[in-house]
Amino acid sequence: MNHNESPVSCRVWRDGAMVEETVRKDEIIDALNDSDRLVWLDVVDAKPEALGSLIDALRLPATEIEDAFAPHERPKVSRHGDHLFFTTYATELAGRLADLEGDRLRTHRISGFVLPSALVTIRSSDFDIEPVLRAWDENSDLLKAGPRALVHGLMDTIVDGHFATIQTLDDDIEDLEDVLFEENRTGRGFQQQVYSLRKELVALRRVVLPMREVVNGLLRHGGRTNTELDSWYEDLYDHILRAAEWTESLRDMVTSVFETNLSLQDARLNTTMRKLAAWAAIIAVPTAITGWFGQNVPYPGFQKEFGLWVSVVTIVLGSLAMWWSFRRRRWL
Repeated sequence: MNHNESPVSCRVWRDGAMVEETVRKDEIIDALNDSDRLVWLDVVDAKPEALGSLIDALRLPATEIEDAFAPHERPKVSRHGDHLFFTTYATELAGRLADLEGDRLRTHRISGFVLPSALVTIRSSDFDIEPVLRAWDENSDLLKAGPRALVHGLMDTIVDGHFATIQTLDDDIEDLEDVLFEENRTGRGFQQQVYSLRKELVALRRVVLPMREVVNGLLRHGGRTNTELDSWYEDLYDHILRAAEWTESLRDMVTSVFETNLSLQDARLNTTMRKLAAWAAIIAVPTAITGWFGQNVPYPGFQKEFGLWVSVVTIVLGSLAMWWSFRRRRWL
């Protein structure tokens, strides 16, 4: 394996205690084949051709290698012989909704091979592995259960990231709801933010919902059972269900915001049209009176000064009567 092509790190535990934090490159294959030790091999920003000797030594199927590096692969878990293969995605939001144009949601793929005594992860450098290492260190007793404990720490950290992303989107939707009923605040920018949120939730849903199948597959194909570890996986599965339900509820909420905004725009348009019609009716009063008195026939006050004042008073009184009538009906 040409380790110069991509950063590779390796840790080794025995009976839950770390015995080696770094492993020499020429000893990695031997460590992976030692059933008395628990090994984690992390390959970052790798290319398939850089893992040739590792693939050959572990007898990994070509289809799994293709899935591990193929873009836009769906989150999943599958069993091949004595090992499991999984693909999942971590998420994060870049910046605030009001400050950015375009999508903020960032996804980072993590693929892995769960071997009888080892976990091999293939990921990009964009994914921060430090929270995963802390989770393993804080629950070192679980590592006695083998590589499934390592997978649990990884999945738990990823799901925590999903919750953080969902919480931020929830806060964004609440901010939009606060301005929804304010006058002159739901213009083009508001509509763009709602549309951006809908796109982000659709993309997030593609990542969060399949996690149920991933964790369920890890439980179902986990090999030898460990009561304590299984209870941790069941708790993780419950968290995933909550994240999926929360994501679905946010999709309903942002759809409601979008539809409510359209309804409010229609209501405001109707109000504006009603006001315009009312003012047009008021303006019609002086138009009618001046048109009448503009006829070239004698009338009371014809060609006299008081005739002008009669027309002015009639216009004012007629306009006020129309305004009062429309005001009573709340048209103005």
